[in-house]
Amino acid sequence: MDPRPSPHPTPRPSPHPAPRALHLCLHLLTAGLLALAAVRADSAAGTVLAVVTGAVYAAGSSLPPVRGSRRAAGVWLGVLCASWLALLWLTPEALWVAFPLYFVQLHLLPARWSLPVVALTAGAAILSYVGHGAPLNPGVFVGPLLGAAVAVATVLGYQALYRESERRRRLIEELIAAREGLAAAERHAGTLAERERLAREIHDTLAQGLSSIQLLLRAAERALPPDSPAAGHIDRARRAAQDNLAEARRFVRALSPPDLEHGSLAAALERLCRSGTGEGLYAPEAPPEPYASAAGPRVRFSVSGAPVELPTPYEVALLRIAQSALANTVRHAGAARAEITLSFMDASVTLDVVDDGRGFEPASVRRPSSDGGFGLPAMRSRAETLGGTFTVESAPGQGTAVAVSLPLPAGV
Repeated sequence: MDPRPSPHPTPRPSPHPAPRALHLCLHLLTAGLLALAAVRADSAAGTVLAVVTGAVYAAGSSLPPVRGSRRAAGVWLGVLCASWLALLWLTPEALWVAFPLYFVQLHLLPARWSLPVVALTAGAAILSYVGHGAPLNPGVFVGPLLGAAVAVATVLGYQALYRESERRRRLIEELIAAREGLAAAERHAGTLAERERLAREIHDTLAQGLSSIQLLLRAAERALPPDSPAAGHIDRARRAAQDNLAEARRFVRALSPPDLEHGSLAAALERLCRSGTGEGLYAPEAPPEPYASAAGPRVRFSVSGAPVELPTPYEVALLRIAQSALANTVRHAGAARAEITLSFMDASVTLDVVDDGRGFEPASVRRPSSDGGFGLPAMRSRAETLGGTFTVESAPGQGTAVAVSLPLPAGV
């Protein structure tokens, strides 16, 4: 459902709709009191006017414009009150119609108008009773005023309950939406984790096995004479292993994280620095630029050395470690500046994440973070799984430096 309001909302006569049963009771009460006034009227005019008042009331309950427009409802209420006042002028029995009229006025009018109108209606009922020469007694004043007080208390109490019910309904809807969003995020995170696991397993088992088979077949092919009958079979087997290795590598690339689907690791890290934490700078040969002025830590990204294409598990591990380290900087370090450096060397690739935050004691962090992040132990596990090293240098008040170094595989 679109949460934005419609450009042409349908107006309603009341922001607090009453249940159908209350409407029915009000209709029956009004019809009964008007019938009583019509029967006990002293003149035919009073009887006719009671019927007309009943017709006006019925029109307001049945006509769609009155039910759908606040302006139309206000016009109808004015006509109904005028008709009732005329009936009140002709017969004192119309006094009792004031009681259901209170509820109609309170239901249709805003509080700043409904309360004065109810008070005027009660005053008109009392004056009419006195004007028709009825004997004065406390009931003449207490009855209409007490009825008005009961109507006000009932309607205002119902409106308060309705508002509380609507507030709780909206709260429940928000909780349900938040739970669904959390479940979707967990499913998405689980899907990404499973994709990474499959990519790592394919790379570490199937792809490595096919690569070894290809190397062994190539060695066997070199050991045989070129005109040997077995050389052709070995060549075909080596080509088949090569084709399957390429297919396995395509599977690994297809299972890589979305951040790496549209560019290199350096481009993904640059986007990470720009996404809500600062402006990244990708200039391998350029001197450092001034830090960007953005909310939160200002992050700079740089690359040193000649970039080479890394295996997908290496790119995934380095990207996830950078994401986790930068998330820790944003959430916990209170840093003003941070820097991510990706360094390509002859035999290794290194990632450094440095900030000038409040720092901490690395020895005190022994378990994964409780907020669902990777945490230092998980980052260390990622690096060591690929045969790399992971170090953290930090002290209270002296910032934090996270470094991971992965050995480059042969042939890279």
